[in-house]
Amino acid sequence: MPEFHVAPAGDDSWPGTSQRPFATIARARDAARATAGEVLIQLRAGVHPLTEPLTLTEADSGRDGHRIIYQAHGYGTQEQEEAVISGGRELTGWRIEDGVWLAEVGDLNTRQLYVDGRRAERAGVDGLPGNATRTATGYVTDSTEPLGWRSPGDVEFVYRGVYPWTEARCPVATVTGADPVTITMVQPAFGWAIDLYNSVYEGETMSGPGLPTRVENDASFLTEPGTFVLDRSRPGQHVVRYLPREGEDPERARVVAPVLEPLLRADGARDVSFRGLVFAEASWSQPSSGRGFLHYHGSGFYEGGQINRVPFGEGAWVTVPATPSAIPAGVMLTGSAGVEIEGCRFTRMGATGLGISGGERVTVRGCDFDLLSAGAVTVVDAAEVLIEENHVQHIGLDYSGSPGIAVTGTRDCAITHNEVADVPHCGIVVGPGAGSRVLHNHTVRTMGVLADGGGIYLAGPQGESAQNGAVVSGNVIEDTRTPYNFGLYTDYGAAWVTVENNVVVRADNTAILLVSPPLENVVYRGNFWDADPVGAAEPPEGVTYEDNRTLADEEALKAATAEIRDRAGLGRNRR
Repeated sequence: MPEFHVAPAGDDSWPGTSQRPFATIARARDAARATAGEVLIQLRAGVHPLTEPLTLTEADSGRDGHRIIYQAHGYGTQEQEEAVISGGRELTGWRIEDGVWLAEVGDLNTRQLYVDGRRAERAGVDGLPGNATRTATGYVTDSTEPLGWRSPGDVEFVYRGVYPWTEARCPVATVTGADPVTITMVQPAFGWAIDLYNSVYEGETMSGPGLPTRVENDASFLTEPGTFVLDRSRPGQHVVRYLPREGEDPERARVVAPVLEPLLRADGARDVSFRGLVFAEASWSQPSSGRGFLHYHGSGFYEGGQINRVPFGEGAWVTVPATPSAIPAGVMLTGSAGVEIEGCRFTRMGATGLGISGGERVTVRGCDFDLLSAGAVTVVDAAEVLIEENHVQHIGLDYSGSPGIAVTGTRDCAITHNEVADVPHCGIVVGPGAGSRVLHNHTVRTMGVLADGGGIYLAGPQGESAQNGAVVSGNVIEDTRTPYNFGLYTDYGAAWVTVENNVVVRADNTAILLVSPPLENVVYRGNFWDADPVGAAEPPEGVTYEDNRTLADEEALKAATAEIRDRAGLGRNRR
């Protein structure tokens, strides 16, 4: 099979052999276009920086039953090398003032920073100081602390739990006055927030966002080691400030800011494989703009347009975006088919790791997803997608409503043998679609930040009959953390779902059978719980509830479910 090699020390004028490799992946991609048959592109060890997103089109597809393969050199052997495809920019030229590192970064607009591969948190403080009140354009407060913000136009307000499942972000425009201090918010984001976040529930009315739960990104907030801010007060002369952790040295540390949006895009590509690669340091800057981040649910957020009022119980309603936008991904497949992603790592990204939109026959197997600002994998309107034996952890670090793995509008999608741990909201989400299979997964420590979700969450119709409905089987769901959650959650009109042979322990509620709109043609059979689901005593008309066992004794439950537990999560080769 023809091979092309790419190395950080290569040269694009060379022939791409192992001894004289190309310097860039784009050059190897172009060489593969002109080569017949199966083509192997081997990436040697080191960081492969991209100056623009790597784009694959139909012209970069495998032909005549052959594949185009991008892989780390030595993939699948003990000699496999670590090849990192990076959309980041290394920051240098640091100077130190009062213990804080400063770097002039031109027009860089980043929301994340990584020091020797370790995430630096954005500096912030909890809440708005003083006695504060919301106005039509922002806030007033009797505290003078906001007058001490060094770059008010860079400050961002975070609204955690504006709905129980929602976390929004709005930028500040100005801080003026003294008695009271007036904080004016950026438009249109703040106006959109007032329009979007309205509800009536249990007799309480909410109209627009309340006070922020956190205030981020000002130099005056730099008090905790390992935190940073970006100062954009001088156009084209932005400054990154970083308060180092003990032992860090600006002369030795590798500090990287994500830049590219996205890192890789495949539009209409077919029969392409990615093996053993690290995809790192992609960005998403929109939340820093005047549009903010008006989160609604999961990966969805509002950017203007129609807002609908949705009832959910007697006298209760909530307003939601009619057509929400979706958080983008660092690696995006659009309308692609026959793509295989195996043994890769998605890390240090400012958005979702992998996004699949449209297309068919995509396999994501044996990958690691970590240190992501949003979710790990999102799939929309695609068919025959297999998500298998992946390890998802520490995601949703900036956008807390993000699920670990989420699919919606899909046909015949399988989510099997994945491990999802330490996520801020749902572990696995299945929206309306047909033929979904959620089998033998293990979710642990989900719902760590926001409420009203579960380790595994399904909503809406899942098919038209039992033959093409969803099956949720053999999963183990442990430690669903925040109050008001349901470990295994069939919600909002879920229909044609079979839930069988699952294990749910240590949740606020193991499951719920009473939702609005009601469940239809949903079967709960042969499941094991440490507490009865809500509604199990008198299952509603649309639910069949049979042969389930509640075992409050932990040891008895472990013994009864040993076989299910042994099969759930990562396959033996990944344990």
